[in-house]
Amino acid sequence: MSGSAHATLGRTRRGGPWTAPRGTRRARAEGPLAVVAAVFTLAQLLLVRPGMGLGWDETVYVSQVSPHAPAAFFSAPRARGVSLLVAPVAAWSSSTPLLRIYLAVLSGLALFLALRAWRGLFPVRVLALAGALFASLWVTLFYGPQAMPNYWVAVGALAAVACFLRAVADRTDRAALWGLAASGALMAWMRPTDAVWATLPLLVLALWRRRWHLLGVLLAGLAAGAADWVVEAYVSYGGLARRLADGSAIQGGLGWHVAVADQLRSLGGRALCRPCTGALPHPLLTLWWFALPLLAVLGLVVAVRARCTPATLVPLACGATVAFPYLFMIGYAAPRFLLPAYALLALPVAGALAHLVTVPGRTRRTVAVTLVTLGLAVHLAVQLGVLVHTVDRTTASHRGWTRTAAELHRLGVRPPCLLTGHESVPIAFYAGCSSAATAGHNANSTARDIARTADRTPVATLVAAGSRPPAYARDWPSVPFAGLRIHYAVPAGRR
Repeated sequence: MSGSAHATLGRTRRGGPWTAPRGTRRARAEGPLAVVAAVFTLAQLLLVRPGMGLGWDETVYVSQVSPHAPAAFFSAPRARGVSLLVAPVAAWSSSTPLLRIYLAVLSGLALFLALRAWRGLFPVRVLALAGALFASLWVTLFYGPQAMPNYWVAVGALAAVACFLRAVADRTDRAALWGLAASGALMAWMRPTDAVWATLPLLVLALWRRRWHLLGVLLAGLAAGAADWVVEAYVSYGGLARRLADGSAIQGGLGWHVAVADQLRSLGGRALCRPCTGALPHPLLTLWWFALPLLAVLGLVVAVRARCTPATLVPLACGATVAFPYLFMIGYAAPRFLLPAYALLALPVAGALAHLVTVPGRTRRTVAVTLVTLGLAVHLAVQLGVLVHTVDRTTASHRGWTRTAAELHRLGVRPPCLLTGHESVPIAFYAGCSSAATAGHNANSTARDIARTADRTPVATLVAAGSRPPAYARDWPSVPFAGLRIHYAVPAGRR
């Protein structure tokens, strides 16, 4: 299909058979991808302020390796990949800006490598556009520099599908095999269950095509990444089945839950929509979400007509399977859950857009280019607007935790210390304390143990306005602070 998104690469110049030097060809092939990755990194540093502070889940992951505070309770669904990812910085520095810069640079490099794996499967201009579409989403920019697993599952899935397709096309491509194993390990390292959903079509294809070496490589990568999680299940959670059951319970019980409307509500900048109530965001904020599957299907139609179906169909299938549990099996929503699907769907969407702006006929092409350009401009403005709003609100929330930690220190609750109650997990990290809970998803102690701890260590219980303190804290001194009431007990020798 001449002029289509899937036109053959590597054409010679019309003036003759001259072939560019190898280094020049590589620069032409990788340059646009490097630019996209560099702009993505720079945008994170400029728009997602490095001083934003750590979120709730981030404090859990970082506390596992940070000397700044004791390790928070590590619940069943979590995996150790993020903690190990941040360890090179968090293990020796408590600087959040430094950690953000490190993750922003690392996420940009990961995006470049994932896009680079697709060279030869799509034209470079389509890959650059796909990278730009994914990187410009507010949720991608927001979570790229955060100590969270979903972005890393996304780039791992993107690279895994490319390496799988390259290995299918060329049995001697050892780099593709190594890339497939590494990508599978990265996904399982971060979120083992997501890794299974993301690679399900690849596993089925390998079985169907009887590509046993590909099946073995992919399974080996997944097993290597998930080994720590599986071993920990038997050491700390009562076995693999028990850990999976506990993880399901923490997520409200996995089953048939149509969470499509919940995901729509989260698109306005809600980091966690649980319970997911309230009005839907303005249609302008959600229009892109409805356009995404339509453009992806159009990209598949273009690929079928160009006889390049696998390179578009496989990422589309993997994107659908990795999105399925978060759209139909969970009773709440968070926009980051769908990051792997967005990364994979960006390829067929970019192929569709590239096809639209190359339709034959000057008038039709002019109209198409104008509409696509206008649509992308509006889309970018919407994404940036939601991002700025989300960053501002999140920064204010994290500063509230910092102020609460400072008030605790003023009251004498200083390390070593223990916090319980409302939002005690992140505030404990900010204060340098341990955290404990007697009920809920993070239950790791009892009321008797907490009361005994208060005899020798500063303990504080954070009670939300209008709520009653637990029995062990009712006789402790208390002060109101920022919508909370802080009940605290400081042993005489620690004041």
